[in-house]
Amino acid sequence: MGVSLSTACEPAYGAVARTRTPCHHSNPSDTTLQDDDAQPTRSQAASSPESSAMAGHSKWANIKQRKGAQDKRRSKLFSKVVKDIMVAARLGGPDPDANARLRLAIVKAKAVSLPKDTLSRAIKKGAGLLDGENFDEVMYEGYGPGGVALLIECLTDNRNRTAPEVRSVFGKRGLSMAASGAAAHSFRHVGHVLLEKEGADELEVLEVAMEQGGEDLQETTDDQGEVVFQAICEITDLESMREGLEAGGFTVKEYGLTWLPSVQIPVEGSDAEKLLDLIEALEDLDDTQNVYANFEISDAEMERLASS
Repeated sequence: MGVSLSTACEPAYGAVARTRTPCHHSNPSDTTLQDDDAQPTRSQAASSPESSAMAGHSKWANIKQRKGAQDKRRSKLFSKVVKDIMVAARLGGPDPDANARLRLAIVKAKAVSLPKDTLSRAIKKGAGLLDGENFDEVMYEGYGPGGVALLIECLTDNRNRTAPEVRSVFGKRGLSMAASGAAAHSFRHVGHVLLEKEGADELEVLEVAMEQGGEDLQETTDDQGEVVFQAICEITDLESMREGLEAGGFTVKEYGLTWLPSVQIPVEGSDAEKLLDLIEALEDLDDTQNVYANFEISDAEMERLASS
């Protein structure tokens, strides 16, 4: 059962799974992680609210791009979208026109250039038309160095394997996982649309998004490390906002659900180093889909980490 983690450091907060620069107003939210009692949840990307520059995970994503490991990252992205497709097809059937979640998974697959035959096989496996694994959605929670709250979304075919693997990542660093809900209450589950920034006018994007229920427009990076606009909305407004933005002539790169932290905690020095090591180790687990956290790291500190 989960126990709140303790570190050699004092608890504090930060931001993982992509951080953004608010382009206008922004909406708060928090972060967390769970243990054996992990509850099913949705999988997507995260955002961090009020900051004057792209924070935490966005900067870290760019550093990882610069440091290399592109092939490994690409393989991981393929694995993530294939699992998303299989789960979506299992839950809602193989027809994307009648399955909104599958439509979203296909958009993400195209964004990472997943081969068409791989996409087709994943749909058929998920729908039971071909033999394949069944994946369950689970979310684990915990706290990292500096008290940063973490949410770890996983798709797994064996919970008895995944939970110990996540727990081991924390345990090796003198941390422990948190009970279900301990960290998640710090986040807000929202819809988001990622848009190509090049050639798009920020004010026009914001205006169209708000006409369709959008609440905020921020700048972030996508899974390929490219800077994009991120429009935020309530989950119920996601489809209408996405359709409105497309009708307005803007290029939608990805859309879906994400966890938005309400508070960002600055981290630096050894806490920052240990936190990024923790996040990277969690992201490297085969069953991990997304990691969300509420930390913020200054540009100067991120550059220091990148050169170390």
